[in-house]
Amino acid sequence: MQNKDQLINKFSGLIPFVQSLQLLDDKIWNSPIEEGKWTTGDVIAHIMLWDKYFLEEAIQKITNHQPLTSKHLDFDEFNKKAIDYAKENSKQEVIDRTVYYRNEVINEINSIPVEDFTKEYLDGDGNIFSVYDYLLGFISHDLHHINQLKDFFSKIADR
Repeated sequence: MQNKDQLINKFSGLIPFVQSLQLLDDKIWNSPIEEGKWTTGDVIAHIMLWDKYFLEEAIQKITNHQPLTSKHLDFDEFNKKAIDYAKENSKQEVIDRTVYYRNEVINEINSIPVEDFTKEYLDGDGNIFSVYDYLLGFISHDLHHINQLKDFFSKIADR
């Protein structure tokens, strides 16, 4: 089992990756990573909106000793909002908001005592939620998308 600091360190690894995308040409930022797939901007907005959602509906609730309000969401609807956000905002805005929300999540989690890090809470649907499991899941989620984007960038570089 990884400890809190190890998981936070891995979870924060998204930040330098996202910041490095400032150098990405806008044409590449707005190009689908594969036929019929999301753009880089869509992927990053998707990650940002998940961070914002869990910050507001779970993590801050834990640090403020309030009931969690996070629930199982309609993923298609959630992802559509991410795509809309990416289209309506500049690359810099998407990057800045992603870094902001990731840092906010990290700061909140850092304020959670170690003994509460693996504590189980009930979410808005009555399902079990723990900060430990949340981090494990989203580290994996980040890596999935980072690897997708790196594959896309390497294909472009090979052209």
